[in-house]
Amino acid sequence: MNVMIFGAGYSGKVIGRRLSLAAHQVSGTTRSVEKQATLHECGIAPFLFDGSEISPTLKAELATVTHLVQSIAPGRDGDPLIRLFRETELKSLMPKLEWIAYLSTVGVYGDHGGAWVDEDTTLKPVSQRSVERVEAEAAWQALAERYGVPLAILRLSGIYGPGRNTFVNLANGTARRLVKPDQVFNRIRVEDIAAATAFLGEKLKAGIYNVTDDEPCPPQDVVAEAARLMGIAPPPEQAFETAELTPMARSFYGENKRVSNARLKALGFAFRHANYRQSLKELWQSQSWNKAGGPAF
Repeated sequence: MNVMIFGAGYSGKVIGRRLSLAAHQVSGTTRSVEKQATLHECGIAPFLFDGSEISPTLKAELATVTHLVQSIAPGRDGDPLIRLFRETELKSLMPKLEWIAYLSTVGVYGDHGGAWVDEDTTLKPVSQRSVERVEAEAAWQALAERYGVPLAILRLSGIYGPGRNTFVNLANGTARRLVKPDQVFNRIRVEDIAAATAFLGEKLKAGIYNVTDDEPCPPQDVVAEAARLMGIAPPPEQAFETAELTPMARSFYGENKRVSNARLKALGFAFRHANYRQSLKELWQSQSWNKAGGPAF
């Protein structure tokens, strides 16, 4: 397996580390020269990509790629890779391509009043960023069908893990316990994203999969549990209606749903961090909660 990760950021680096430890060849892109060393540390061969042009060195690498992971968020102009690959022909750039993963979001489902949703639920995105994700998913489906390449769409819930979690927020004083009656969220540990990507990629599985934990819950419960593990008092509860929030932060609370991961588990995939209590306990006891470099598996 020769993998290219477009947009090797927080999740992409952990995916790359997981695949490189399994002896797969992994490359990834970043916009920043300064971040190339970080990719090296994760076992990822770094390439610069600004979202608009494929360099000769990146083009040469793509000629060897068998597995493509797209982790770059779309914008109002759509998915940057879709624009490039339509113009340059996907198979001419990657003649050995066997599988594509597109990392999307459960935000595509929109608001369902706290009800359960699965991969067959009608999409009704609320925010502009979720509308863009729905459009990007459709574009990748059309492109994959055109070239006959299996496409897995991974719909991710709220991502956390080493270096990015409630412990960090409590430590730096930014954690808040906002209370909106009946509001729940799912979340997903970044290592489980990496494991799911590897699982699907090694099997060349196509389809849409929710990559999320088993236990949607009120967000203030996660803050309280993290504070308990740290042995500190949690921040006071605040009513959502009167809290000062950025428009983006407030928009997240406009979507209320419980997301099922049954389809992925039916394939035989086992989540290592299936609920926030077990996951927070492991982060705290392993002392990996503040390790920005990510997990070592």
